[in-house]
Amino acid sequence: QVQLVESGGGSVQAGGSLKLSCTASGYQFSNCGMAWYRQVPGKERELVSSISIGGITNYADSVKGRFTISRDNAKGTMYLQMNSLKNEDTAVYHCAACRTSNGMRYWGQGTQVTVSS
Repeated sequence: QVQLVESGGGSVQAGGSLKLSCTASGYQFSNCGMAWYRQVPGKERELVSSISIGGITNYADSVKGRFTISRDNAKGTMYLQMNSLKNEDTAVYHCAACRTSNGMRYWGQGTQVTVSS
């Protein structure tokens, strides 16, 4: 059974930092690209960042220069280091794995990130 479990969310003041983790199990971690998405109630889900099997990374314009995605294949874990957090980064952050023609195949339950002034 595939599981993606996010951790590391919480409440932080604007300008602060958080590091999210996504621990995967139940499939061959190193064989899949992965991504972080975020969603605010009433808004469309947004792709924040992705990392390929080979470590190629992409970022939404809104987080470039502030967020860093990484993965540790030996630990089956993906990370998102978030610095210089802004109020508008407040959202539920979901990790996702294994892109298909219909989108990401596996999803985590999400972790709340709240940034306040």
